[in-house]
This record gives sequence, structure tokens and C-alpha cells, in this order.
Amino acid sequence: MNDCRMYLRASTKDQDENRARFTLSEFAAQRSLQVVAIYADNVSGTKFERPELMRLLDDAQEGDILLCESVDRLSRMAHKDWKKLRHMIDEKGMRLVVADLPTTHLLISGCELTSQLLSIINDLLLDLMATQARNDQEKRVERIRQGLANKARRGEKVGGKGRNLAKWAAIEKRLKENLALADVAKLCDVGIATVYRVRAELNKNTISVATKTP
Repeated sequence: MNDCRMYLRASTKDQDENRARFTLSEFAAQRSLQVVAIYADNVSGTKFERPELMRLLDDAQEGDILLCESVDRLSRMAHKDWKKLRHMIDEKGMRLVVADLPTTHLLISGCELTSQLLSIINDLLLDLMATQARNDQEKRVERIRQGLANKARRGEKVGGKGRNLAKWAAIEKRLKENLALADVAKLCDVGIATVYRVRAELNKNTISVATKTP
């Protein structure tokens, strides 16, 4: 029975890794792998220094299997960091088995001839998938950046808490009644600073409209 070290990664603490843990546990059981330890990081895959990943590499013994669900769970890193990680795995004498990459499953047998023949294929596939994972990450970041830039150009608030539209409308309504700002804040259950902010935004919009009117 082969010893296996399971690696899980979720980008944030809000992502539940239990699904991947169950999937990989089934994978290991079906292939008679002995899971000797489970390592789970809640860190972005773009980072090389991950506490649990580093601990896994420290604990690893020659011949151990590093089992992960997919390449992007292991890496969304820049190419040089991915190559560094692969070198560390190789130096430890570990076999990298990726559940959704079937060609890596054949490494479980530990057959030297099979491993040699597959190493070239797997190295190529793993590098391609790691590059794709990195490209997907960069595209996602760029889409977010563009979205924030578009919001800023439209004059919408960027960052911080989102605007409470119901309270905004209530404050606007009360301001039109010419009430004291402190009374508006009390009636709308908000801080007076919020009332000042809404009034300033409304005044800015009024001036903008008046300026554009021929």
C-alpha cells in the first residue's frame, strides 16, 4: 500500500474544502492508497509560501504520493515559482498524482519503466495545466480591475461596504422635507455622517445636471 499525503486548498475561508476532501478520500480508497496526512491551506494559489504546503514538503518521505484534486489547487503561481515547487517535489522523491489528470494515476504503481515513460508526458501536461491556471487567474484579476474602473468612471463607490439603497432612498425622502439633519439621521436610523454624505452626493448630482442643462 502506497503512502499518500493529501493536499487541499481553498482560496478563502468561505470556501469549504470538505467536498474535495471527500472526493480525494474516495479516490485514495479505490486505489489502496494509505492517507498518512491531510494538509489544507486557505491561501491563494498564486502564493508560493503556503504554511501547509511547506509542512507537507517538510514531512514528505521518498516514494510518498502527493495527491491533489487538480493542478489549479496546487498552483496558480508564476512559471518560475511553479518550476521551483516541481523541483522541490522531485527532490523529495515524491510522485505527484492529480485526480483529474488520468495520466498521473499510472504513477501510483511505482513501476520504474512506466514512470520513466510517463514522466515526459506528465511534465508537459502539468506545465500546460499550471500555465492555464495562472492565465485564468490573471484574466480574472483583469476582469475585476476593469469592472472597478468602470464603476469609478460611472461615479459609483468602489471598495468598502456597498450602498444600502433602502436607507439611501429614505434619507433622500426626509431631506426633501427640509428636516434638520439630526432629525433625518434619527428617523432613518443612521449616523449623521451618513446623512451629510447623502446630501453632498445629491447636491453634487444637482449641480452636475444644472451644468449640463442648456
